[in-house]
Amino acid sequence: MNSAKLTAPSGKYLTCALLVGTILSGPVSVAMAADDAAPVPAPATPAAAPATAGVIRSITVTGAQRLEPDTVRSYIKLRPGQAYTREQLDDALRDLFATELFADVQIRDNGTGDLVIEIKENPVINRIVLEGNKRLKEEKIRPEIKLSPRQIFTKSKARADVARIIELYRRQGRFAATVEPKLVTLDQNRVDVVFEITEGAKSKVQQINIIGNEKFSDGDLRGQMVTKQSRLFRLFSSSASYDPDRLAYDQQKLRQFYLSNGYADFRVVSAVAELTPDKRDFIITYVVEEGERYKLGAVDLESEIRDFKADKLKPLIPMKKGDWYNAKAIEDTVDQLTETAGTFGYAFVDIRPDFVRDKDARTMSVTFKVADAPRVYVERIDINGNTHTKDKVIRREFRLFEGDAFNTFKVKRSKDRIQSLGYFQENLEIEQKQGSSPDKVVLEANVEEKSTGELQVSAGFSSLERFIVDLSIRERNFMGKGQEVRASVNYSSYSKSVEVGFTEPYIFDKNIAVGGDIFRRDYNSFNYIGKSRNTTYQQSTTGFQIRAGVPLTEYWSMALRYGLNYDDVTLDKDTFYYTDASGARICDEFTAGRYLCDAIGKRTTSSVGYSLVFDNLNNRIRPSKGQRMVFSQDMAGLGGSVKYLRTRIDTNKYWGLGKGFVFSVGLEGGHILSLEKSKGDGVDKVRLTDRFFLGEPQLRGFGIRGVGPRVVRTYPGQTTTQNNNNDAVGGHQYYLGKVELEIPLGSGAREMGLRPSVFLDAGSVWGVKNPKLLTAAETGSVVRQCQDPATLAVTPSNGGVCAAGLTPLHIAAFDETFFGDTWKPRVSIGFGVNWNSPFGPFRIDIAKALIKQDGDKTKLFTFNIGTQF
Repeated sequence: MNSAKLTAPSGKYLTCALLVGTILSGPVSVAMAADDAAPVPAPATPAAAPATAGVIRSITVTGAQRLEPDTVRSYIKLRPGQAYTREQLDDALRDLFATELFADVQIRDNGTGDLVIEIKENPVINRIVLEGNKRLKEEKIRPEIKLSPRQIFTKSKARADVARIIELYRRQGRFAATVEPKLVTLDQNRVDVVFEITEGAKSKVQQINIIGNEKFSDGDLRGQMVTKQSRLFRLFSSSASYDPDRLAYDQQKLRQFYLSNGYADFRVVSAVAELTPDKRDFIITYVVEEGERYKLGAVDLESEIRDFKADKLKPLIPMKKGDWYNAKAIEDTVDQLTETAGTFGYAFVDIRPDFVRDKDARTMSVTFKVADAPRVYVERIDINGNTHTKDKVIRREFRLFEGDAFNTFKVKRSKDRIQSLGYFQENLEIEQKQGSSPDKVVLEANVEEKSTGELQVSAGFSSLERFIVDLSIRERNFMGKGQEVRASVNYSSYSKSVEVGFTEPYIFDKNIAVGGDIFRRDYNSFNYIGKSRNTTYQQSTTGFQIRAGVPLTEYWSMALRYGLNYDDVTLDKDTFYYTDASGARICDEFTAGRYLCDAIGKRTTSSVGYSLVFDNLNNRIRPSKGQRMVFSQDMAGLGGSVKYLRTRIDTNKYWGLGKGFVFSVGLEGGHILSLEKSKGDGVDKVRLTDRFFLGEPQLRGFGIRGVGPRVVRTYPGQTTTQNNNNDAVGGHQYYLGKVELEIPLGSGAREMGLRPSVFLDAGSVWGVKNPKLLTAAETGSVVRQCQDPATLAVTPSNGGVCAAGLTPLHIAAFDETFFGDTWKPRVSIGFGVNWNSPFGPFRIDIAKALIKQDGDKTKLFTFNIGTQF
């Protein structure tokens, strides 16, 4: 096959050469500069055409392949038997070219009136090929191409397609993109149309110039714009890309900024974007007139609604006479008054600020006028877009129903509750439409469903758990009924678990949630001796929990639960046990420690508990406003062998600071009270596995269980800060506080799922009974092994006594010191990043411990891959 640029074949006559002189090949700048309709030049006199009029004897068509000769003759006005002139032949040529069916046309006259029309038909398109497009996928370009296979190729359509492809790239900020159409000729007058695309680099905004600003600096004004200057630190941001639509938006942002600062006469005189000499980037220049700054004159409110009294509404107006004029504050006041009117049942109230300008005094008086409006009732609630979720799942979250008086507060609350389900798109809105009469309103929720099923199969490595394998399946909207079904299997060197659960949020269509879980969890506690991780005790828990929740008010709810689990705490007998004189295997407190020996055993915990929950978050998935507080108590002792009362409180509050910044504060604390009798001197009544622990990952900047009471074993020649055997023993009380600021990034980083934040953590755990400690004098005299001097073979002692002829081996002497049992806070500061990576959720934190206590274990860097965080 031959490939060539789009050209028309040369004719014998000047008229044909002129007609086919417009070509599509060459730089796209030429194509874009051409007129939309290709001009048809006036044809020259055809060869052999008579200078004077003649009579047409016949009209013959040659070169036709697909078209019938009669069809070709029907496009011209010439007919046999009529007189013709040179001008009429010119018109016939124009008419034939105007059909866009022909690549070339010639009219021959032998001088006798026998006219011969020689045509070359435009080819038929075999296929459309795109080459060079990497940034834009074919599925985005194809719909813009009007040429299609089996159609007749025309140059005007190809020009239009080039222009549309170029426009697509301009919308992507690639103004240097070029498109060159080429033809690949095939047999039977067919062609492949190839669009060769050179995408070019994304056009950036190299510089933003502002002329005419005296009151505010260039930096202040650029900070108000969405468009930013291209800089290295904006590598992942799209704000530095040139977008003509954004240019108009930035003018509105400038105007809004000046109007909010009292400059009522401000205007943007011009905004010009110019290409740099290398045709790659843009320089934007704004010319502005700031005008004079105005203060507020009289501020008043007038209401025509009978029960919407002006004197009661005036306290809602935040501005007063003498304040600087602020258009944004006036707009917000209108919104506040409209929302307040909505709580009284007025959905379509018209509130307009009426301004009176005094240019001499440079004051702006404003009167908020509330027009009369009827009280409105909900006529109908429409839900659109839910193909999987059943209507009732959405409707039961509405706080008002058909026939109720309209209330904007309840509409907003309904939106928040639907959004918190996590089944639909972000920023869902409930539209208010006029009903069948002025006093009726239709509420319309247009939802867009998103995936609610989660299947995670991941393997990874974390600084906490080492190697991790995690398999979990979860459906948060099972069969569209709002039910949650979940199952998970987790394996790591730190923990293993199997768990299944089910939750029905509205049992029997009543606002009562019920659910349950069945689980098996194996947990290995460990410490570090130097850089070596040493497993201390193993805990296996098998059990179940059932729960129910009921709402008390709009924001308050109560949850009840009952749990039964069986715990088995063990120590490695080869490491932590010895054989006494009677041959029994006994936990060795000199090796394991008294606190570990006290923890081992099999226990059954039967507990009942409740939680009081206050929740007015705007979104439970990713909140940016509101508060959630949970107060809970669990009492063990309704059967079983464990008795305690555990109390906890956990609260989090969020503030949206604008521009994507979210500030949050979290506080939590707990206390556990044993209901068992004293176990003797030095033995805590709350067993080790029921106590509170604190450290990584809750308190960043510290190691796992790195904060709180601990027993440190110090060997001769060591200090308590060197490589010691260091075991956390937990506490009866704890508190933890967090302050965090989530920082927004550009759209490119948001698409990658990056969410950075800076934080400050503070907390402590304390209150354990002081354990009975061991000293070097005690430990140095202990014999657990005996050695045969002849063979050097080592055998266990018999209750600390060696048989005749064997040499006793004393264990290494050590002292135990008790540290960290204090309420004084440990404080850390740092930053972290959440990333929804292709390999699974990823969290990295870098935190520095600012305040710590003796015995605490710090940690600067932590990360997790392949496990939820």
